[in-house]
Amino acid sequence: MLLAHGVGTRGDLPVPVELAATAAGAVLVGTFVALGLLWRSPRLRGGEAGRPVPAPVARLVGSPVLRGVLRGLVLVAAVLVVVVGFAGPAQTPRNLAPWVFYVTFWVGLVPASLLLGPVWRVLNPLRSVHAGLAAVARIDPEQGVRDLPARVGLWPAAVSLAAFAWLELVFPEPADPRVVAGVLVGYALVHVGAALVFGRRWFAHGDGFEVWSTLLGSLAPIGRRDDGTLVWRNPADGLDAVRGRPGLVAVVLVLVGSTAFDGLSRSSLWADNAPRGPLAATLGLVVVTGAVTGLYLLGTWRPDPVRRAEPVRLPTAFAHTIVPIAAGYAVAHYFSLFLFDGQLPFVLASDPFGTGADLLGTAGRAVDYTLVGTVTIAAVQVGAIVVGHVLAAVCAHDRAVQLFPPAIAVRIQYPLLAAMVVLTCGAVALVLAP
Repeated sequence: MLLAHGVGTRGDLPVPVELAATAAGAVLVGTFVALGLLWRSPRLRGGEAGRPVPAPVARLVGSPVLRGVLRGLVLVAAVLVVVVGFAGPAQTPRNLAPWVFYVTFWVGLVPASLLLGPVWRVLNPLRSVHAGLAAVARIDPEQGVRDLPARVGLWPAAVSLAAFAWLELVFPEPADPRVVAGVLVGYALVHVGAALVFGRRWFAHGDGFEVWSTLLGSLAPIGRRDDGTLVWRNPADGLDAVRGRPGLVAVVLVLVGSTAFDGLSRSSLWADNAPRGPLAATLGLVVVTGAVTGLYLLGTWRPDPVRRAEPVRLPTAFAHTIVPIAAGYAVAHYFSLFLFDGQLPFVLASDPFGTGADLLGTAGRAVDYTLVGTVTIAAVQVGAIVVGHVLAAVCAHDRAVQLFPPAIAVRIQYPLLAAMVVLTCGAVALVLAP
């Protein structure tokens, strides 16, 4: 059973692939031309932008009591999922754990973060476990026992996300309840152990799920300015505030590359031509992620055309602009999965251990596949990809005019535009292909 492997069957989506891909590419090129003509100076203010939210809202959001209660509830839920994974029904369709992990958590993290900000940084139960163990061991929870080198950056998070992608897309039985429970325990041991060594800042560098939520949260309409004030803001301003750090390029390209392979591996092209087995799938994941990485680097890897004491590293300077592309891919791939299979956790939670109980009165209910039709699914998929790339183009152009004179700023984006057009058309083709 290929749980969470893409969005399910898409062969009946009523949109011609060639027409959708061509239109998406044209929208992106048109956006670039308009930006070059009309956007001649920087307009995004990054961490300085935003209008303060009402004081009662700010106090509620920042309440330590509320955060503590929410994190405690999530910790209890996580423990329950692990217990059900080990002790519940052995069959995936009847066990709560895989559905909560792959659908409620992994897929649900995308809309939650896009709407509310870096929610997993607030809810992450591993932070609670770490705080408790640090207190018992009398270790400073902030500093740990040694410094985390600055050069490490987000590389551990990139490794975490790559490992999860391999589990989801390559491992023969990713949805086996015992496998899911074991992975959750192993993940917790690795990251809580690392946090005890390097302090709680490890989670912002090494926990791939928290880093992904934080990057998505930069696009939320609510966020914090550099001075800590909670504000309503333009999502593009929030994205512009993302700092370039070591490993940021790797994180966003692992996300885009793995999602691209997700779509490819479920297409008839892959099914009809690729050998079966984890070796071929691993190679495919590596090749597709490498191709996406190469495409991005070809679009950005060139000498800084402006002489300065510290030349700008273009791949890092523009890495934040890949975040909306990754978000668009995630929405496109998982939209119908979230709406349809996202109903199953509520059904299975009524009888978590398969004893015949009906605690919530939902046991035995069937998934309602009439919530949305194929036209809506196709429109959301194509729209998410196009909007993600257009927002990426806007933020890339603004970053270019921040760094270079107008004439150079437009010229330096030509290779990046070409890369984005290829990614846009390819992504549309993958989500609509049979």
